[in-house]
Amino acid sequence: MNKNFKVLFIYPNVMMENLIPPSISILSACLKKEEFQVKLFDTTYYKTEEKSGDEIRIEHLQIRDFDLSECGIRFKETDIFEDLKNMIDSYRPDLLAVTAVEDTYKLGISLLKSVKSYNIPTIVGGVHPTFSPDEVISENCADMICIGEGEEALVELCEKMCNGEDYTTIKNLWVKKDGKIYKNGLRPLVDINKLPFPDFSIFEKERFYRPMQGRIFRMAPFEASRGCPFSCTYCAAVSLRALYRGMGSYLRIKNVERLIEEIKYQKKKYDLQYVYFTSETFLAMSEEHFRKFADMYKEINLPFWIQTRPETITEERVRLLEKINCNRITIGIESGNEKFRKEVLNRMVSNDGIIKALKILEKSSIPVSVNNIIGSPDETREQIFDTINLNRKIKADSISVFIFTPYRGTKLREVCLEKKYISKDDFSANLRKKSILKMPQLKSEEIYGLLRTFPLYVKFPETIFDEIKVAERFDEEGNKMFEKLSKEYREKYFS
Repeated sequence: MNKNFKVLFIYPNVMMENLIPPSISILSACLKKEEFQVKLFDTTYYKTEEKSGDEIRIEHLQIRDFDLSECGIRFKETDIFEDLKNMIDSYRPDLLAVTAVEDTYKLGISLLKSVKSYNIPTIVGGVHPTFSPDEVISENCADMICIGEGEEALVELCEKMCNGEDYTTIKNLWVKKDGKIYKNGLRPLVDINKLPFPDFSIFEKERFYRPMQGRIFRMAPFEASRGCPFSCTYCAAVSLRALYRGMGSYLRIKNVERLIEEIKYQKKKYDLQYVYFTSETFLAMSEEHFRKFADMYKEINLPFWIQTRPETITEERVRLLEKINCNRITIGIESGNEKFRKEVLNRMVSNDGIIKALKILEKSSIPVSVNNIIGSPDETREQIFDTINLNRKIKADSISVFIFTPYRGTKLREVCLEKKYISKDDFSANLRKKSILKMPQLKSEEIYGLLRTFPLYVKFPETIFDEIKVAERFDEEGNKMFEKLSKEYREKYFS
């Protein structure tokens, strides 16, 4: 019999980002294992923005067009706040739990504020409260926050609340009570091999459908590892490692047997067509571990996607990935200016190393997507063109370009604050939208113009660069030119 304690997860998602989040799925599984009741309020299908991230990427020639309505996915026409209240009225939860990243934090807080009158205890977890704990705990609608990993802390909290016990001393939690904030230290890192299989059942069935370069698959995310061994200055992985210093390795790679067992289970239960590995650097593993994975994955035989770094690519690994149905690899280039990439982004691979890795992939049957970042602090137009020129030397099936975003917990956010490119209260915008940096050498609109024309500069001949430069502008002439060149690009490269 279920324990008489109900948790309602509130997931403030970026609009129409239709990939199930591993975090809530694992948290739900941990709670259900201990017989707590769980329900989810998911904002994915509400019209919370003008355009979805994928709509922007299609517009900017980064991915092929697709139509999620073919899978029955459409915007909800009801009011998001009223729907949350109705769910609370019918479910009557004992705890409201929000997980938030910086991009979705404000939406999550607005939802909690809208139901403050219910006087239900609330907890906010995720990357944002981990690196901005004082800001989040100061919110009137936040009774508790979780810093770092939440699997064990959330279960302990529910146990104590269910039993009417004091919960102000739970590690990983900050708790507001009687006008005081109890700030507890961290507990050891979780063993990801001992966690239950993620619980995808709390999500609507439509949430399994996700586009992959124009085709829509029924897929689910799988955590082959947690953490990253690299130290990029635009990523919070460095700060997470520092947070847990002396408490074990933050990078944990899941046992192959455990991973394959998990995929088999979810494949059968949800009739999956595709596997999406969420690991930050999938190939950051030993040769022995990789060969074992390649051997055992043959039992799965589903197409899959990974992201990794140029340093991890070898001919032998690519040969094995081909054999086991790797459907797409995403490689981070980030900047084509070697000095800038090393000194500012702390990515030590050389341009020759990037080209060598991409040449190996070019000879394979695996489509490659490349990631680039533009608008980093102090980056110039000329350095962005170094990135364009490096992309011109390789053959990628698709080119993704993201605007630098100074997320909390990253070294480059501190640089931006020191240089007064942002203020401490600035929230990072979506990395597919305009830059929030106020830099003297490169304006936000210039960066956005280069974002939308980046694939044109990479694929089209230099003889029409003057036309592409016109398409950087957002006036009538620029928009018409962009529309004309975009049509040519889609016909040539996305047909």
